[in-house]
Amino acid sequence: MTTQPPESTPRSSAPPPLPTVSAAGQPSGGSSDIPRDASGGGNLGEHRDSGPLQAAGCPFGYGHVQPAVASQHARNTAMKAETAANEEHASGMVRDLSNKLDYTGYLALDQLLSAQRPLSEPEHHDELLFIIQHQTSELWFKLVVHELREAIRLTRLDRLDGTFKILARVKHIQAQLFNQWSVLATLTPSEYVQFRYVLGPASGLQSHHHRLIEFLLGRKDRKMLALFEHRGDLHEQMKVALESPSIYDEFLRLLARRGMAIPADALAHDLTVPHESHPGVVAVLKTIYEDPRLHWDFYEMAEKLVDVDEQYAMWKHRHMLVVERIIGYKRGTGGTAGVAYLRDRVGDRLFPELWEVRTELRGVGGM
Repeated sequence: MTTQPPESTPRSSAPPPLPTVSAAGQPSGGSSDIPRDASGGGNLGEHRDSGPLQAAGCPFGYGHVQPAVASQHARNTAMKAETAANEEHASGMVRDLSNKLDYTGYLALDQLLSAQRPLSEPEHHDELLFIIQHQTSELWFKLVVHELREAIRLTRLDRLDGTFKILARVKHIQAQLFNQWSVLATLTPSEYVQFRYVLGPASGLQSHHHRLIEFLLGRKDRKMLALFEHRGDLHEQMKVALESPSIYDEFLRLLARRGMAIPADALAHDLTVPHESHPGVVAVLKTIYEDPRLHWDFYEMAEKLVDVDEQYAMWKHRHMLVVERIIGYKRGTGGTAGVAYLRDRVGDRLFPELWEVRTELRGVGGM
């Protein structure tokens, strides 16, 4: 028979009190040293909002290290590990660059960074912004020209797969150029008029890289050659581009080679003038768009060209707005009507049939 303990002997359902950590970070003794909350309802460790003295690691409120101490210890450990890793990763760093090609030399940074020469007297603070805005644009233009020339070459060789990647890159460069306008837009009219006089007749109208881009995309204008007659080397480049097939011309020629019924007169047009819409080309594109799987390469090329055309239209529109914001309706330094001249060009489409075919397509329910 099991002997029961006397009634006077109390039972305890709680574990014996364990040492905890005091506010000073020192261990304390029995249960009387365990901090209580303000209501006397229990240990601080039993409440979520009990403050910095809450012990960590035990659901009953007992623990070994305060959260703040543990957190700081973890941060210190992580920082030491990161420092050690950085030192290890840098252990092979080339430090002696004497008589070796370095970053500055490879990029010709001495020449590049000394090419900003403000002309205002005294130098106006914002003229450097104006110069760098346009110089960086010219660098991107140069890359676009480089890419478009290669895209034309590949299209001529029926290698559309390589052309796709190039046109995707061109689209992203155009997006960069579009976003760049927001930097120039921080130049206020009051600031610009303080140094605009130093430009004389200099104007973005005379950018030969921008003009080359337009010619390579098919927006031809013989009158623009006159802007480069004082520079024989540039004039020759422009003349060659004016008289050569654009990337759209080469695309139409490729379609004809691959059996699509491109009208002969659409292929034999005057290369020195902008391409004009031809109903026969629209009909061919309609066939392509109605069955993309059958004509996937043609379909993909068409969409890549629309990407470029759309980005260019957006860039022109943003250009117009920034000019209006800064100079209003003054004439441009190059002699044009300024905003009015730019507005006339915003609605241009480089590849008109690629836009018109969208109206011709019909889907389910004739929509």
